[in-house]
Amino acid sequence: MTVSPIPRIVLDTNVVLSAILFPHGRLAWLRLHWQQGGCTPLVSAATVHELMRVLAYSKFRLPANAQAELLGLYIPHCKTFTQISACSVCCRDPKDQALLDLAHCGNAEILVSGDEDLLALAGQTEFVIETPEAYRRRHLGRL
Repeated sequence: MTVSPIPRIVLDTNVVLSAILFPHGRLAWLRLHWQQGGCTPLVSAATVHELMRVLAYSKFRLPANAQAELLGLYIPHCKTFTQISACSVCCRDPKDQALLDLAHCGNAEILVSGDEDLLALAGQTEFVIETPEAYRRRHLGRL
């Protein structure tokens, strides 16, 4: 698969969460990457809803305004898809299927995840499924 100069990517919720919650953490580079236009993250109603649900977890102790600010670090940089159809590849964890469906419908080149259920499907889809670290290695020159 040929990767375009600005890859269209789907980011797993936990990847986005790590990048926006921890500005000096191990995925801080990824937030800068999308903010500087190094990639085009794709979202759907289902993936945004999941991110909002997770940001509201009590363990994060984030008031509503802080949750909105964190979403503002991500959503404005994303391309939204409203018409989603099922990917022919099914994930063993049904909660992750929305990411596969989005990547399929959005013609994503890459799905970035640390989730073993998704990583186990690498090579079975028309898009690459890889860890954040693998994505960084392949795109380091663009960061």
